[in-house]
Amino acid sequence: MFHQHTLVRATATVSAILFLSIATGCSKPEAQAATGTVPGTSTQTASPPQSKTASKLGDLSAFRSIATDVANLVDKGDLAAAKARIKDLEISWDAAEAGLKPRAANDWHVLDKAIDRALAALRADTPKQPDCKAALTDLLKTFDTLQGRT
Repeated sequence: MFHQHTLVRATATVSAILFLSIATGCSKPEAQAATGTVPGTSTQTASPPQSKTASKLGDLSAFRSIATDVANLVDKGDLAAAKARIKDLEISWDAAEAGLKPRAANDWHVLDKAIDRALAALRADTPKQPDCKAALTDLLKTFDTLQGRT
């Protein structure tokens, strides 16, 4: 079971990195800023309803999806699984930094700090569910606030 979970996490991480490299590395930021979308995609894709508008950073839905998974695990009280899953967010966020940060450095730092707070809460010596839940709620609100910008 451990090996299957590790394989699923690795596949999800690689998929997120590939998606982000295609979405951020191959497109021109000017085109995204002008249309609010990644070229070659539609605004009617399977993204969360609150992600209708791309942020200055681009499409953050892949990152938000991982954060939502983590929040769901925290809600269930499975802090060990949440700690493992948030590692996927950390890896994909760090891998995408070079493509995202130049677009909107201030927004990138705001989201990076929210991610760091969630990581710290889950990686505490003795993580507490209320602290983890508060950090994840803040992180999801940060995603939503940034996605609402044009």
